[in-house]
Parts: sequence; structure tokens; C-alpha cells
Amino acid sequence: NFRIVGDNLKDRFDGASRVMVSNSDRARNGNAIVSNSASNSVHGPRQGLGRRHRYNFQLKPYNPEHKPPGAKDLVYLEPSPPFCEKNPKLGILGTHGRQCNDTSIGVDGCDLMCCGRGY
Repeated sequence: NFRIVGDNLKDRFDGASRVMVSNSDRARNGNAIVSNSASNSVHGPRQGLGRRHRYNFQLKPYNPEHKPPGAKDLVYLEPSPPFCEKNPKLGILGTHGRQCNDTSIGVDGCDLMCCGRGY
């Protein structure tokens, strides 16, 4: 059901971790993998690269104390910019002057919509 999918995505989003891209040993060693047309066939057996090394890079945790991300984990490369503050260079208008519902605890409430400024 849609609610279950949404809840699962939200949980993964809340647990997303920052990563860095690191070239794998295969990419550094040049042509370590021999390519042939059979390995690219839709009908042939899957050979060569496994899921982890298919793209010749690995995702490593930005914080070395964290464990590497799993196949189903959500990751990000850079933190989001602060949308509460105006930044014309990035096209961010900020939250100054927004009207909000001061009695709501939802998305239209001042805590979320105006970054807690109480407008």
C-alpha cells in the first residue's frame, strides 16, 4: 500500500548517510576486466562485474567511523543548502516574509514553513 511505501522511504531518507566516491582497484589498474560482446548480451549469463563493482567506483562513508552504505541505503554526496536563508546565486528565496498558520503543527505551520521564526 502507498502509506507503507511512503513510510519506508521516509525511514530511509531520515537514515541517509553522506558518502564520498572512491575509484575501485579495477579502475586504478587500467584494463583489469576483459570485455566481450557475450557479456553484454541480454540473453547470455551475467558475467564479469558484480553489483558492487559494476561502475568502477565505490561509495565510502564521509565519516570514516560509519559503516559503508548497503545496497538499499539512501546516500548523498553533498549536504543540502540552507533553504531558510536567501541565496540568489542558488535561486533560494529564503523564508523571510512567508505567511504561515501559527496554530498548525503540520507543513503549513510556522515551525516548518518559516524555519521556526514564528512569522
